[in-house]
Amino acid sequence: MRYFEDFPLGEVKTTREITLSQDAIIAYASRFDAQDFHTDPEAAKQSFVGTLIASGWHSCSIQMRLIAEDFLLDSAAMGAPGIEEVKWLRPVRPGDTLRTRRTVIETKESRSRPEMGLVRFRFELLNQDNQPVLEQVNWIMFVRRGFPATIPPGDWLAHSPRYERPTIQSPLEAPAEATEPARFFEDLEIGRRFELGSFVFTPEEIVAFARSFDPQPFHMDDAAARQSSFGQLAASGWHTASVWMATMVSHRKRQLAATSGRAPRLGPSPGFKNLRWGKPVFAGDRITYSSTVVEARASASRPQWGLFFHRNAGVNQHGEEVFSFDGCVFVERRPG
Repeated sequence: MRYFEDFPLGEVKTTREITLSQDAIIAYASRFDAQDFHTDPEAAKQSFVGTLIASGWHSCSIQMRLIAEDFLLDSAAMGAPGIEEVKWLRPVRPGDTLRTRRTVIETKESRSRPEMGLVRFRFELLNQDNQPVLEQVNWIMFVRRGFPATIPPGDWLAHSPRYERPTIQSPLEAPAEATEPARFFEDLEIGRRFELGSFVFTPEEIVAFARSFDPQPFHMDDAAARQSSFGQLAASGWHTASVWMATMVSHRKRQLAATSGRAPRLGPSPGFKNLRWGKPVFAGDRITYSSTVVEARASASRPQWGLFFHRNAGVNQHGEEVFSFDGCVFVERRPG
């Protein structure tokens, strides 16, 4: 059992490796990020990158699996309040072998909760050429030595990191309002809010995701969850984020269907900031997602493209915000 005191400042450790197959990339993307360059090897040849690549959210989820295996399942971890920043630095392709390097960059004792300490990590997902493909910075909360902490017994790593859908699947529910056509960079409206869709997090959906990517007991077993600080089965934060991406892709497809003439292309996202899991997402919760355009900026390096920045959120059936982050993505500029 590792406690707060067992993560000294400056410590650097590296996890085991996971090789990501084409089937695993498509299995995740088909459920959570069904864009052609993540699901169709032939169509991906015409994409921004020119080849099939993994979803950035899939890379985050794989990193979560490596972190869980490496130390979370053997520690008195109490969860993470959010993610300060993620940078997607390089594409992840079929056959890439990935491992995570973690560095302790700050530690502090909690002032309000004497039983808790916080550790700030830099996590780098490295490929087989030792190149970082993803960089992530966030705090994780741990019980301090001398306070009670237990890990429920169980074979939490019995399942592979390849996503397997549950037998009974929750549908993505589209909003009632009609979807507007897709817009070029010049036509974006600052302050425009779009409802993306809703999703019910059933126990089956929560467990299916956790088995592959976040195998902590409170995401996988109701009895274990009741003994945790959550008090009941709760979805992985990366599951909440992955479903946001699924609703965004669904929204994008409705936009394309409503567009006459050539639709603007979307490029990759360089990453995101200020991801917050404001409240747990429990089994049975219906989360409704939205996205609001907050800024648009022409790209200096790619004159045919612009960047738009958006605040994204998810609220539960009680109107409580459970999830938010600030993202950005490339969008094509109007020709001529």
